[in-house]
Amino acid sequence: QLLYIPLPDYESRISVFKAVLRKSPVAKDVDIAYLARKTEGFSGADVTEICQRATQMAIRQNIELDATRAERGLDEMDTDAKDLVPEITRAHFSEAMRSARRSVSDADIRKYEMFAQTLVHARSTLSDASPFEWPDQPAGHTHAPSSSAASTAGPVTSGPANNVYEDDEDLYKD
Repeated sequence: QLLYIPLPDYESRISVFKAVLRKSPVAKDVDIAYLARKTEGFSGADVTEICQRATQMAIRQNIELDATRAERGLDEMDTDAKDLVPEITRAHFSEAMRSARRSVSDADIRKYEMFAQTLVHARSTLSDASPFEWPDQPAGHTHAPSSSAASTAGPVTSGPANNVYEDDEDLYKD
């Protein structure tokens, strides 16, 4: 089955940012809503990549600062300095946004939207096609039987062609 899933809208992009960053320390001045506005046309994977890049930059920066402190002979135990990069900052997101690219072009979006319209049209013509009928059902009887019609219908025969469960007894014999 084919499904068309459109790109995330503004609210959905906010949700993606929040979900991806939920366990990450993000600076209070990072405006997720602003990031969501600036990522119009980005897929959920594209937004995730931005968050991952910003996170990696913060980690790298912290490692570099730790290495610099170690070169200077400053032992972490001897200093009261805490993490020098304790959170993902606006600068990390700014850098991540510089290299951010949309994975779905406008031409691709138009192609997918046309495809979605084709699916809608195809589904509507399938439902408008001749309805399913049993071979022994009189023509024109396409509706489900009412409870009174079901009780007046004849018994279902249990011949080999009609009994789906015919061989079930053999499965449970000792």
